[in-house]
Amino acid sequence: MGSFTLSIREERCKGCELCVSVCPKGVLAINKDKPNAAGYFPASVVAQDECVGCQSCVRMCPDVAIRIEKKD
Repeated sequence: MGSFTLSIREERCKGCELCVSVCPKGVLAINKDKPNAAGYFPASVVAQDECVGCQSCVRMCPDVAIRIEKKD
């Protein structure tokens, strides 16, 4: 595991939690401490090394705020 890098474009995220609900490894969580510029609490990566690159979060995100890249 740990062959992927997951990133969140926090400025686009509306905190809907759909990505959190579909992640099989618990990689994502909503950051209740820091709202983005629009006032939403965005998702954040809490377990980067657990990402298996399944793309479930990417497909589920209605705001196209998530990207997964394969590490070299």
